[in-house]
Amino acid sequence: MKRIVLGIQYDGTPWRGWQTQPGGGTVQDTLEEALKKFSLMRIATTCAGRTDAGVHALEQVIHFDTELERESFSWVRGVNAFLPSSIAVRWAHQLTDGVSEQFHARFSATARTYHYVLYNHPVRAPLLAGKAGWVFRPLEVEPMRKAAQYLLGNHDFSAFRAAECQAKSPVKTMHEIRIERQGNLIVFTLKANAFLHHMVRNIVGSLIVVGNGNQPPEWLQDLLAGRDRSRAAPTFMPDGLYLSRIDYDARWGLPQEAACDVLLRLGLQS
Repeated sequence: MKRIVLGIQYDGTPWRGWQTQPGGGTVQDTLEEALKKFSLMRIATTCAGRTDAGVHALEQVIHFDTELERESFSWVRGVNAFLPSSIAVRWAHQLTDGVSEQFHARFSATARTYHYVLYNHPVRAPLLAGKAGWVFRPLEVEPMRKAAQYLLGNHDFSAFRAAECQAKSPVKTMHEIRIERQGNLIVFTLKANAFLHHMVRNIVGSLIVVGNGNQPPEWLQDLLAGRDRSRAAPTFMPDGLYLSRIDYDARWGLPQEAACDVLLRLGLQS
């Protein structure tokens, strides 16, 4: 039995999220059907992090076990032949004997990075529909950057946790938050050891409240300390959210792409 790791990229707009659901319509269902057609056998996949409906992935990481003997490029080309244009296998990696059973797409991950792309303009942009969130009121980046600093470090993020979140603990470590503006686009980059359900969208929504001047930066500190989800901003739209990178120890030798390079190629920062 061999453990295969795949890097998956997808446009989440037409899908009901990552995780398999009755009736299908998810990225996992579609990927596993493509794997079945390519391998002529049922293959169950495990992902690094589930994404909701409408959320995109620049580089989702999954693993599965199989006895099938194939070269890495064959997994890429073969599975892609059965996938729709909105989903693609970007790379494949077969773990060597002796360490394959030790790798787990979710539990071996050391950090996750998300980008949220926001279009800040008085008039919506049809060509960005589904690819970027939209706020028509002017936003100031500096207050949002100041507010974001309160979220760095190890904290209880209950104030930004969805009611249906199944995580065992609301305590996570936020490694980095960057907010960059390029013209009418604002890109939020959040890196943490792990994220709660809707955590990124809830944080971005609250930062926007600071950016439009309705709350001071210190409000984020108060929200964090209060641990009360009802006091924070509503969950922001999924359109501009991208799972961009899952970090792993170098010993696994995964051929991962740099998320920022992918963003630049997509033109989201131009």
